[in-house]
Amino acid sequence: MDVLSDVLAVMHVGRPVSARVRRHAPWGRSYPPSPGAAFHVVLQGTCWLLPSNGAPIALSPGDVVFLPRAIDHALADSPSSPLTEPFCFPGENGLYFGQREEFPSGRAEQGSRPPSVTLCGAYRFDAALAHPLLNDLPEIVHLPARLGRHPELRAAVDLLGAELENSRIGADAAVPALLDVLLLYILRAWFSGRPEQGTTTGWAAALSDPAITAALSGIHRDPSRPWTVEELGRRGGLSRTAFARRFTALVGRPPLTYLTWWRMIIARRLLRDSEAPLSMVARQVGYASEFAFANAFKRQYGIAPGKYRRQDRTTT
Repeated sequence: MDVLSDVLAVMHVGRPVSARVRRHAPWGRSYPPSPGAAFHVVLQGTCWLLPSNGAPIALSPGDVVFLPRAIDHALADSPSSPLTEPFCFPGENGLYFGQREEFPSGRAEQGSRPPSVTLCGAYRFDAALAHPLLNDLPEIVHLPARLGRHPELRAAVDLLGAELENSRIGADAAVPALLDVLLLYILRAWFSGRPEQGTTTGWAAALSDPAITAALSGIHRDPSRPWTVEELGRRGGLSRTAFARRFTALVGRPPLTYLTWWRMIIARRLLRDSEAPLSMVARQVGYASEFAFANAFKRQYGIAPGKYRRQDRTTT
């Protein structure tokens, strides 16, 4: 798997939730913090994003807002509108979102302002498996609608909006799949725009650097392989020293430290989600013996893998 796909596959928990929401001014709805990430897409009309800490952000039709850590925030037709708790239904993961139609269609008075229609939703991530790629994102990712920019993202928004507006056969399969695609396109749009803004450090720079991307792809496609720094550097056409220096500067960890850390992330997911014996988990993450794997896991997390699995099962 490529790096971004692999990161999302490992962190993702459960099914994403979403709703298509129609509101008539005046309105203001608060959204409390939640585990994972949240998004809003403006389909019709205008509104304001009101972060709990920060200046209001004006949103126009087609704008996409992504909150990687689902901070406390609100949406409103105006920054001065009073905020109320949203009319909510519980999502699968305990996440809450507004109903499709907060006011009956006949409720709007003649001559009133056009309604605002938004797509709201969230993804639940396992915080224990958080990857620095997502941690590098700002609290609010705002992707304004611009003609000709990010056509795949716009297409995903249109498809998702249509599915949520008119429930049809197969929607239970289509909506989660489209939400996953939407998340991927949001992140792709964000990271693809960073080099244009002169980003020289962090994961945005790492993913635009061919040598570092080649090494990361090798690690993520085959984490059990006994990689060496020299071999990873050769994939990108760099000497061992030059590669190690550049990888550490951009990724934030030396190459083999990142490899070990990623192996432990995969192991933690396997222990959580599978019944594979410890010996098989050890082989899948590059350890020849269960003993060597257990020592590495305990160094990383302070607990033996077998005990971690038992504790995880009793708390979920």
